[in-house]
Amino acid sequence: MAEDKESAEAIVSEVHKKIRAAFDVFDHEFNKTVDVREIGTIIRSLGCFPNEGELHDVIAERLTVNRAYVHEHREDNNGTYLTKQIEEEEPTGYIRFEKFLPTMTKVLMERKFRPIPEDLMLQAFEVLDKQKKGHLELEELTKYMTQEGEPFTQEEMEEMLSAAMDPDKNLIFYKDFVSMMTVDDPR
Repeated sequence: MAEDKESAEAIVSEVHKKIRAAFDVFDHEFNKTVDVREIGTIIRSLGCFPNEGELHDVIAERLTVNRAYVHEHREDNNGTYLTKQIEEEEPTGYIRFEKFLPTMTKVLMERKFRPIPEDLMLQAFEVLDKQKKGHLELEELTKYMTQEGEPFTQEEMEEMLSAAMDPDKNLIFYKDFVSMMTVDDPR
């Protein structure tokens, strides 16, 4: 039983080290904070791939509210001093490490936001490739990715195409792209 506890503590300690290392890359001011816009990149660097809605939920629900406690002191009619603690919320646009660590520890330990398996991603591209050519044309993929489901932004589309497009043929050979995009899960 003690060995199990030590093993669990070692795993959590290792997870904390990974989270700290990823967070520190974006802590440009060295003050244990990062810009909220960097959180998606940090989370993805830790092997988690939430969609934009899930990422927004993690940020909105768990990370961005900083609580400040203001103590108000005043004297009542009998000369007795009263102390009242008021809790205020301060959204700052920055995420503090002490809020990020427990949230990301839970995400990693529960193995949330795992990448889509290669075979499933390949099937999705094959559905789009109605003539079974093994590739998609730029216009075709752009239409699907910007007008269907959870649409990509122009910036996301450009980023994807920079990695996916064969520069010589101006085609997306999706088997190659899927192989490049998928990550072997070391766990």
